[in-house]
Amino acid sequence: MFTLVVIASLAGLCLLVLYYIGGYLFQNRSLSDIPAASPWAALTRLWLVREARFGRRYLTVDEAHKARGDFVRIQPNHVSIANVNAINAIYGHGNGFLKRQDLYILDFYDAFVAVSRGLFSTRSRADHTRKRKIVAHTFSAKSVMQFEPYMHQNLNELVRQWDLICQKAPANSKFARFDCLPWFAYLTFDTIGDLAFGAPFGMLKNGQDTIEYMDYPGGPSKYMRAVDALSRRGEAFAVLGCLPFLKKIGHLLPDSFLRNGVRSGSQVAGIAIARVGERLASTATKGNERVVILTRLMEGKDVNGQPLGREELTAEALTQLIAGSDTTSNTLTAIFYWLLKSPGVLAKLQAEVDTVILSPTDEVAFQTVKDLPYLKACMNEGMRIHSTSAIGLPRVVPVDGPAIEICGRTFEPGTVLSVPNYTIHRLESIWGTDGDQYRPERWETLTDDQKKAFVPFGHGPRSCVGRNVAEMEMTLAMATLVRRYDFELYQEKFETWEGFLRKGFSCEVGIRRRMTPLTVNDNTFLPEMESGLCLGGHTKAVNGNGRPIIVLGPNDSHAS
Repeated sequence: MFTLVVIASLAGLCLLVLYYIGGYLFQNRSLSDIPAASPWAALTRLWLVREARFGRRYLTVDEAHKARGDFVRIQPNHVSIANVNAINAIYGHGNGFLKRQDLYILDFYDAFVAVSRGLFSTRSRADHTRKRKIVAHTFSAKSVMQFEPYMHQNLNELVRQWDLICQKAPANSKFARFDCLPWFAYLTFDTIGDLAFGAPFGMLKNGQDTIEYMDYPGGPSKYMRAVDALSRRGEAFAVLGCLPFLKKIGHLLPDSFLRNGVRSGSQVAGIAIARVGERLASTATKGNERVVILTRLMEGKDVNGQPLGREELTAEALTQLIAGSDTTSNTLTAIFYWLLKSPGVLAKLQAEVDTVILSPTDEVAFQTVKDLPYLKACMNEGMRIHSTSAIGLPRVVPVDGPAIEICGRTFEPGTVLSVPNYTIHRLESIWGTDGDQYRPERWETLTDDQKKAFVPFGHGPRSCVGRNVAEMEMTLAMATLVRRYDFELYQEKFETWEGFLRKGFSCEVGIRRRMTPLTVNDNTFLPEMESGLCLGGHTKAVNGNGRPIIVLGPNDSHAS
């Protein structure tokens, strides 16, 4: 009996695979003259499945564009376009492009559905508009200012932990060595937990990746490593997005990589289930109760004008949790790697931040640092060169509309199109011959094409609704940490792998506290630090404790 079940399952799988191969062999004649990334890419979705499974999709697509030009087929009915003018044509307002192929064929975003369709995974334009309106006001530039105190609370906990790490520096070294990557994950998870649900998850306080979740509403509390689970989920779903029908049988697949990813997806959804359950079971909202993102979701209405049901509420809470943690932590880690990797950049950034934050122990106000040009340049350049979301998110030419022309090429209804972020962020025709180098100074003289090609948060009506929150969190973190600490980089390369997001394996750095200056009679006194920083002809003296100090005149910067 068992053998018959296995044979039947394999036969069914083969029929589905043949459907996905054979169906496209007979309906893509209009794309036959577009070069394919591989001969197999023109025949079957399985080629892209393989590239995604081994974490190399974005690199393979990038190499194909370098070899074959602006237009490359990466699936039988999917064309990747590496041209800046395609961005607005595909993702912009009013073009009618959808996150679907037709009413019957599952597409990429179906792999990401958990509990029910959320803001990211919904394929209906009307449904997306309704969902986005629920939280859009909460994420406006003005409204996110209410989140700043809670961002500071979590940053202060990170600083407390990093101060303890500094104290563990070995006697023969001024720097304490540690991996900053998991700490950025703890920071962003705790911050989004605070903003979305009213309390952090406790990752920073405990210094470990542990979060409560439930398999179903009212179920027993369980605990998991959420950062790891979210990574496994993203890796598996990026593969399943190429063949989304497989998700429904993901727990039966022979590849443990996919099985574990599907299981992790359910566990991550369980975080939202647990937090939404707590909120719904709590006492009635008080007039002075703090408003969190979940509060705004609970004020939203469904398609019938009724309050959101538990499933939709949980799905939207899950969307905010994932979007507010994983992307930001990976971007922050990459930015810090490039800050330390690039000669002179950290010192230049510290000098700029020092002009407005006079002491390393001062709390950094967002209004004080948000317009610092070099700080913004370092952040933007990090988002450009790393491209956390590196793949091209697919859109479909409306099946009930006319053919559309993009960059001189006509595409028939039902054709899937995308612009690969990693490629467009490094394209030589846009960014020059140094496009693969981290150079914040390029942001002083951006061209119009460079401005249009910079899309770390997406473009158009489906762009990231939480952009203002992410930029505030990263700005505060960068300014706080470079003002308080000195860093050294202890790894040559920033090794990454690709799931749905492009993630680093580690970021080994050295850290030490910067010194607090003392100002007397318009002169600033700094304990001399052996960082190799040249302070020219400034006066050296000895303080009462016999320690060397450096005296800066009233017109000098508060260097350290």
